[in-house]
Amino acid sequence: MKRRDFFKTSLVASAALLGESAFGDTTQMPNDSQELSKVAFPEKRPLITYSDRPPLLETPRDAFTTAITPNNEFFVRWHMPRIPTHTDIDEFRIKVNGLVQKHIFISLKELKEEFEQVELTAVLQCGGNSRSAFKPQTSGIQWGSGAMGCASWKGVRLKDILKKASLKDGAEWITLNGSDKAAFNKTPNFARELKIDEIKDDVIVAYEMNGEDLPFLNGYPVRLIIPGSYSDSWVKMLENITVTKEYQEIFFMDVAYRIPDNKTESETPTTPALKTKPITTMNVKSLIGYPTSKTRINANTNVTLKGVAFDSGHGIKEVLISTDMGQTWSSSELLKELSPHSFREFKYRFKPTQKGSLTLMAKAINRLGEEQPFAKEILWNHGGYKYNGIDSVTIEVV
Repeated sequence: MKRRDFFKTSLVASAALLGESAFGDTTQMPNDSQELSKVAFPEKRPLITYSDRPPLLETPRDAFTTAITPNNEFFVRWHMPRIPTHTDIDEFRIKVNGLVQKHIFISLKELKEEFEQVELTAVLQCGGNSRSAFKPQTSGIQWGSGAMGCASWKGVRLKDILKKASLKDGAEWITLNGSDKAAFNKTPNFARELKIDEIKDDVIVAYEMNGEDLPFLNGYPVRLIIPGSYSDSWVKMLENITVTKEYQEIFFMDVAYRIPDNKTESETPTTPALKTKPITTMNVKSLIGYPTSKTRINANTNVTLKGVAFDSGHGIKEVLISTDMGQTWSSSELLKELSPHSFREFKYRFKPTQKGSLTLMAKAINRLGEEQPFAKEILWNHGGYKYNGIDSVTIEVV
């Protein structure tokens, strides 16, 4: 399929499926009853669809049994509805300007041939993943647990690109913009800022995902990769980098993607936090990929539970499983760690003996000793960000 025909061939016409506000005083398990769309976007299998403009697609639970999420199952999250329907790769350039010795324009060919190539494996997760758990309902897409994925990324260090442009004295910040645009002139376009001295060697501009060109919906031709950080900073369709001395006020840094700046990162619907901070690094989390809540299993059958766990890069120490609503916990088997920033697969073998409903729970613990709390212990914030409650599925033993 030609990229210029990307959206012309899409059959998806789903409206945004944002549920009515719910009220309560306890955080619950995220919504786990969404149905897959009957049609698929190009380069994707049918996924859970919240909107087609901008495209908002969630990966179903059963995809999370392996450390690498296939490209055609990888979730999609865009902020702006005006996304280019084609990219002329011969004309495409990444522009670096501002407080630099020389303004440069880097083609994709130059990116691949004139810089040291870097490959890494890392989790990409929306800051609002599992937002549907928060009650009362917060603003934003009411994601279940599938606004995340893990891929192998290949590209060039952001540091090397900035080095080629030769930063001037006093350069302290960069602003990054993608090609997607707002529908109205007064709506701010999506942009993010990074402090130059905080850019690590593993922050890259990637053009490959799992050994293939980036899927169009995941940011083709290049996107920013910041392992350990939420995806709001992973700018898609990256086209411009501006170097500045001073921090620039940007809506998506100063208003959106912020949480209460207090010890519990929480507030109440009637008493919003007076001081906030940007969401940055991810917290420890796990998800059961098999069985799912729709699974029926025969009694006295050997079953292997499978799932993935991750954090911001400290690494997963263990994943515990409970079959008695969290009263007791047993260790699962951890599979090979692809990288500290990747999904870590886990397995747990068991044999259900009693017929009826059975709830399985998973709790990840990282190498710092940080562990997932129960859902009811997670406090509310207005954006529905950073949910990481103990995961659970309820199966039927027959």
